[in-house]
This record gives sequence, structure tokens and C-alpha cells, in this order.
Amino acid sequence: MAGHSKWHNIQRRKNAQDAKKGKIFMRHAKNIYTAAKEGGGDIDTNAALRTAVDKAKADNMPNDNIERAIKKATGDLDGVHYEEITYEGYGPGGIAVIVNVLTDNKNRIASEIRHAFKKNDGNLGENGSVTFMFNRKGYILVEEDGTIDEDEISMEAIEAGADDIVAEDGVYEIYTNPENFQNVRDHLRKSNYELIESDVSYFPQNYIAPSEDDEQKMLNLIDMLEDSEDTQDIHHNMERSD
Repeated sequence: MAGHSKWHNIQRRKNAQDAKKGKIFMRHAKNIYTAAKEGGGDIDTNAALRTAVDKAKADNMPNDNIERAIKKATGDLDGVHYEEITYEGYGPGGIAVIVNVLTDNKNRIASEIRHAFKKNDGNLGENGSVTFMFNRKGYILVEEDGTIDEDEISMEAIEAGADDIVAEDGVYEIYTNPENFQNVRDHLRKSNYELIESDVSYFPQNYIAPSEDDEQKMLNLIDMLEDSEDTQDIHHNMERSD
């Protein structure tokens, strides 16, 4: 995993979106809406909602916005129906790309994503056309605050069901299979570890080192996809140059 730290990818994404707080809040609102719609509006009994709210608060989303999204989902406010859709395709140079969206307008987002791929020498594929090139894993990031014993957190995480733990760049990166993710995350929370990121995501089995031209086109593709407020996550197997 060295050189391809998920933490670095998260940091780059967060830094690039500092000027897009409105869109970030909209994405959090949709995640909160979906979690509350599926499991109810009580964060004490709805783990998915608790995670969505934690992420929103980490990005300084106002409590009023959070409460409004929950009320929409539970019927206390007039709301809209959001649908989760996954798009798969190939970017420039054959780079595999997965895009997860949450939208209330399938036609609009499909057009936006198709345009972004076409403009940057990519093309959309059928469902399953690239996901086989990725492993789906849970990941949990715990910040090293100087008080954590590496052996102790490793033992706790593995006993709770984690597959691997890596200490790197001031954080502990904990990896699980999707089925054990919630159990490991909840166990670490109960043990009073501060989780700075937790999610189930796609990790490439292999990386592609593109040409300089293709790398720039791929970065442009990512920028265009992130400009859509419906985009939730983008996964790819491009290896960045130095």
C-alpha cells in the first residue's frame, strides 16, 4: 500500500474542494437523507446515519442543515427522492474509473458524466465492466495523537475483525472486509479512538502509469466529475507521477 495511501487521496480531495463548501454540504445532505430514509432518523439506532452526520460535522456543516436533511427523509418536510447510481468506464490511457452518484435527476447526471468522459478521451462502460479490477474494502483512519499504543490498537482492531492495519504519515489505516466494517468501526469508537475517516470503498488491484498527456486528461476528467454536486465518490487506478 505504500505510495498509494488512501489517506493521501482523501487529503488531496478535501484540499481541492475547500472552495466548494456549498457543494460539499449538498453531498452530505444527500447522504444524510438517504441514510435516514432507509433506517430512520435516530442516530442512536441508525449506524449509517450516525456515520453520515459525523462526516458532515467533520466538514463543519451547520446543525440546521443536518436536521433539515433528516426531517426531509422522515417526512417532516417536503423532500425529493434521491437515487444512488454507479457509473463505470475507462478514462484516457485505459484507466479504470468508478463514479458513485446520488441524484434526483438520472437523465441530467447521466448526460453530465457522459460528457465528462467523452471530452477527456474516455468512455462509459456497462455495469461490471471495471469493478472486477478493484477490491471493495472497509477503511478506518485513526489519527496518531501521541497517546496510542500501536500494538494495542492493532490487537483491538484485528480482534474486532480487521484484516490489516498500517501506521503511516501520522495515522493508522485500518482495513476490513465490508461485512466486518461496522463492527470494527463501532468497537474502535467504544474504545475512545478518534476516527477521522471511515467508509467502504474500492481499492485497485493494479495501477496504471499513464503518459503525461493522459495523466493531465485524467485530472481534467476528475475535476469535471467533481464539479457535479451529485458526485459522491470517484475511484480509479491511475498511478500519479511525482
